Amino acid sequence: MRKFISLAVAVFLGTTMLSTIVSASAKKGQKYYLKKLTSCKKDGLKSGASFAEKYTREEWEALKTAGTLTAEWSKLCPHSEKRFSTMKEKDEKNLYDFVWKYAADGDIPSCGG
Repeated sequence: MRKFISLAVAVFLGTTMLSTIVSASAKKGQKYYLKKLTSCKKDGLKSGASFAEKYTREEWEALKTAGTLTAEWSKLCPHSEKRFSTMKEKDEKNLYDFVWKYAADGDIPSCGG
């Protein structure tokens, strides 16, 4: 019984920590969008939310799996094409976490998204 309780507590803590990490990555992705992708406004994307809402979570995931994520971002925001092609891997991951979290069928971002 004691082992079961210890295991349950460990699983709970692990799940809590993982969700915090994903949330932090999405926040970093949101900051990246706000700082580096301001030229997307020239393409009609008024905010990071309008950028993320172009696809559902499933569609964003399919683009990532297919390896066409940055190419699709470049199509959505041609004015930032150079920025997408030179992104660091961590920035790409954070921006993906942001668009996945706030996708059309996802959460609603707070102000500044």
